[in-house]
Amino acid sequence: MPGRRPFEAIDCCSSEPALDWAYLASKRLLANPVDEAISMLFADIGKAADVDRVFMLEYDLHHLRFRNAYEWCRCGVRSFLKELQDTPVTLIAWLHQSLVKGEALMIHDVDNLPRVARSLQIEMLRQNDKSVLCVPVLHDGSLRACLGFDMTRHKRRWRLEEANELSRCAALIATARYGCPAPVGHPVADAAATPAPLIFLLRQSGARGVGLDEILGLRSAQNYTEVWLVDGSVVLDQRPLKIWAGLVPKAGFMRIHRTAIVNLQHVVELDRPPSGVRWDVRLRTLSKPWSVSRAYQQELRQRLGI
Repeated sequence: MPGRRPFEAIDCCSSEPALDWAYLASKRLLANPVDEAISMLFADIGKAADVDRVFMLEYDLHHLRFRNAYEWCRCGVRSFLKELQDTPVTLIAWLHQSLVKGEALMIHDVDNLPRVARSLQIEMLRQNDKSVLCVPVLHDGSLRACLGFDMTRHKRRWRLEEANELSRCAALIATARYGCPAPVGHPVADAAATPAPLIFLLRQSGARGVGLDEILGLRSAQNYTEVWLVDGSVVLDQRPLKIWAGLVPKAGFMRIHRTAIVNLQHVVELDRPPSGVRWDVRLRTLSKPWSVSRAYQQELRQRLGI
């Protein structure tokens, strides 16, 4: 068209993109060993994003505990790398329910989190967090870690572009960290030698740690959850069932009703009357059956292999 130049030459190498953290991640991960690259990358994106802390929390095999695997802090900002090791996931249960669904969580104002997020809020306030952005680190469809930003100087309203860009970094980190075999000299941990992790039940009088195999099932009690145990006791946990749905592993637990989740290893009988109207399951050590809603009947059959 008249007056329009048919081409343009621009200097694309004069500076790095203002909001292309994945570009920074690629450069670091391609040029350095993974552990070193992630540490260098956190410093890069921490400065580029103008945040106060960059962190990566890594889950154990069962999603019951996590550790602070990597962290970068702005000068003068306190580090929590050594403190958050082998920490129960129940501490971040409200955040975890989003991460396990593959969702990022943009917390603009830590002071105004809902009541159900109280344990998470207390921990964030302890770290002097004003705003937090957190995205899942997924590999082969499984949640392996979470990657996040903390603001401690002032509150910040996160933008969608920032969450998306951080998610791209998380995908690159996941491929580099979990997609390659362990290097020579880095032995793989023996899962059989690791003690079974505990999940902590929050009661008014304190907390009680139990193993997953000790839980028969979970039942909603409005804003709380009844945790039924193999020893015959029932503990009233201070969190709602929707939080528990994100805490227990889907490989062993299944929702059978909008108000109930069962541990499949403790299902000893499935009662399906000819009418097919009402299905019940019996759980080990319990005398009364639990009802199965029609919406979950087909999946329950498949999970039980019948």
